Amino acid sequence: MHRKMAKVLIVGLGMLGMTGCIQQMLVDEQLASTSKAMPGINTVGDFEVARTSVYASLGTLEGLHRLSPDNAEGLFLLTKGWAGAGTSFIEDEWETAEDAGNETMAEYHRTRARAAYTRAVHYGVERLEQKADGFERARRNPEVMKRWLAAFEKEDVPSLFWTGYAWIARVGVSKDIPQLVRELGIGVAMIERVVELDETYEHGLAHVILGTFHARMPTAELDKAQQHFERAFQINQGRLLITKVQYARTLYCWKKDKSNYEKLLQEVIDAGDPLPTERLSNMISQRRAQRLLSDARMSRCGF
Repeated sequence: MHRKMAKVLIVGLGMLGMTGCIQQMLVDEQLASTSKAMPGINTVGDFEVARTSVYASLGTLEGLHRLSPDNAEGLFLLTKGWAGAGTSFIEDEWETAEDAGNETMAEYHRTRARAAYTRAVHYGVERLEQKADGFERARRNPEVMKRWLAAFEKEDVPSLFWTGYAWIARVGVSKDIPQLVRELGIGVAMIERVVELDETYEHGLAHVILGTFHARMPTAELDKAQQHFERAFQINQGRLLITKVQYARTLYCWKKDKSNYEKLLQEVIDAGDPLPTERLSNMISQRRAQRLLSDARMSRCGF
């Protein structure tokens, strides 16, 4: 009797183990399929539909991550997803609230954006450390960070890019938090490594980010900013509209060139659908261009 019970117990435990393996396999397959399907959202031109879809997918991805916490695809999708949601939708709501003069809602959405970027950074660093551990040590010293980043190759560009993107974007909504501002260079170093490995990723968006970084203030390196923007234009022929938006809001703004500021942003608004694979990104850039032409936004440039 005892032997029979022991056999039943062993078989039962074995079945439980198999069930766990099957569940893990199904989750991993779903994440792989989601990764292949994800670019489809970039072709959506309806802001409300896209926002609802992205928020819903983030909830699903968080659930799948709980079931498969070490899955590299899942970590990457969460990094990109939270970074994209922060820039495309939450910052849009922040800017809209600012323009409406609603300080309470503006601060609420700014805090939401910071939280989204922080979550993206968390997942991104976890993904990168699957390839090369030691990030916490590397972040304390620029030279050590440079050596740590040297471990990454072209295949790692997506994770490097979106982690660096989220890191820099978090600083952009946290200028009143000195600790985050002091660590801006970490995100910049990641994006610089992306340029070294594959400058064409996301249609040259890494150059746009670095151009914006170098033009972050009138005493910054405007010549370097110009070089990065020009290289981005060469890569995407101006069809990735964020290139023109960032050029206008930084270089033309600092140079007090109102005529070209207005001209370039109007080009964005009138561009139609120049890059169908990036329809969502371009539509959001067109919304931003509209806001940047408002009297309130233009007055910040001294126009």
